[in-house]
Amino acid sequence: MSMSKEQVQEQIMTYLEATECLIIEKSPYHVTVKLSPRADKILTNRPYYWGFVERVGVEPETLSYTFVFDPEHYQIPDEIPSPPLNGVQQEGILSRYFGVAPAVPRIGPGRIPREDVTYGSRRLQQIWDAARQEGGSVYLFEQPIDLQRRMLFSAAYEPWLAVCYKVEMACDIKKEQLHFLGISLLSGTIKENFFHLLEGLTLSPRLPENIHIEPATVTLSNAADRLRSHLTSKLSLLDYDWAELAKERLKDELAVVDFYYEDLLKEQDQEKQIHIQEQYERRRSEMTWQYEPKVNVSAITYGLFHLRNETLRAH
Repeated sequence: MSMSKEQVQEQIMTYLEATECLIIEKSPYHVTVKLSPRADKILTNRPYYWGFVERVGVEPETLSYTFVFDPEHYQIPDEIPSPPLNGVQQEGILSRYFGVAPAVPRIGPGRIPREDVTYGSRRLQQIWDAARQEGGSVYLFEQPIDLQRRMLFSAAYEPWLAVCYKVEMACDIKKEQLHFLGISLLSGTIKENFFHLLEGLTLSPRLPENIHIEPATVTLSNAADRLRSHLTSKLSLLDYDWAELAKERLKDELAVVDFYYEDLLKEQDQEKQIHIQEQYERRRSEMTWQYEPKVNVSAITYGLFHLRNETLRAH
């Protein structure tokens, strides 16, 4: 598996925008960005600095970077000074309080550090890990068309709870399914394949202008219970012949183990017999774990989505 430079850039920009970083400069080959506090805490590994900021309660000074997606075509621009914060250009919080230099080395006076972010790079992997860690839950709004922003009356948005479940059917073989379900917190309507409803929509964590959220009549806990019940009912209709076959294979494997240890368990030496008994029970336990059929369900992502009622009626 590999990724193009454009795909890498798209994923990095999505992360930077989602974490509300300030884009200073952008081209098809690079982006220069001032990290938001949220992104700085995750990406710069400065626990001492952020611990000090939170204890003292001062305004943080986040770091800036130039991320280069296409090193072959990127032309190094003239010096880009770090953006001043509250009228201070290079004086850091720690240096003002303790007389120490900034923790991260700079490339010349006033320059922003450069990092090549390509497929396989350490920084790309770090951002993927951060996105997985933070992306377990989302809170998003459908962005309205420009005409709606100028309308006299605000548009009604309907809140939806959506959960992506992973269903794992396992024995000595394994099969996985994803079920993306959504439930309206207004009407209680449940929709299968909820991701189809989101296709083509522009979603943002920011509340759009000139819209209002209709009050929920279904609580989150009740909505979650309904989704679980819906999924359980759906799974009960599946063909479970594979489980019966797995039980037969387990029965055969345990019979082999029993036959192998039958004479060994008759060992007269008590110490050896205890040792053999432990081996026998451990082997049976291993076979049971491997062959016994089981269905595991877990929620891998979930979120609240606020969508236009017109969008819902169209689907």
